[in-house]
Amino acid sequence: MSDTPHGAIGWVDLTVPDAPAIRDFYAAVAGWQTAPVDMGGYDDFNMISPATGNPVAGVCHARGQNAAVPPQWLIYITVEELAASAKLALELGAALVSGAPEAGPEGGYCVLRDPAGAVFALYQAPAS
Repeated sequence: MSDTPHGAIGWVDLTVPDAPAIRDFYAAVAGWQTAPVDMGGYDDFNMISPATGNPVAGVCHARGQNAAVPPQWLIYITVEELAASAKLALELGAALVSGAPEAGPEGGYCVLRDPAGAVFALYQAPAS
């Protein structure tokens, strides 16, 4: 996602209480292969395109920082500066769902609900 241009959708994932069951559902329905992503005590999952071998989406557990994220496909919009974009979104009527609306050298993201109720994430890549 770090090479995604600003303003583009850089990633999509789904956060659910039973990630292995939903991982298996999409693997069967879409033909995606899966790869575990170590989250420090449990695994989330990258969903891999069988045609390219590249990750195309994620399936995540509704735990920790993701506990408040609703079970819907979530887009990550790449922004140049997370803090400024999140601040503007909040001023324009968004609400913070989870995450810190600021980034450090390793980048960062936060999940917001827009004024119409749609949930999305803003993502800032790590500093190069």
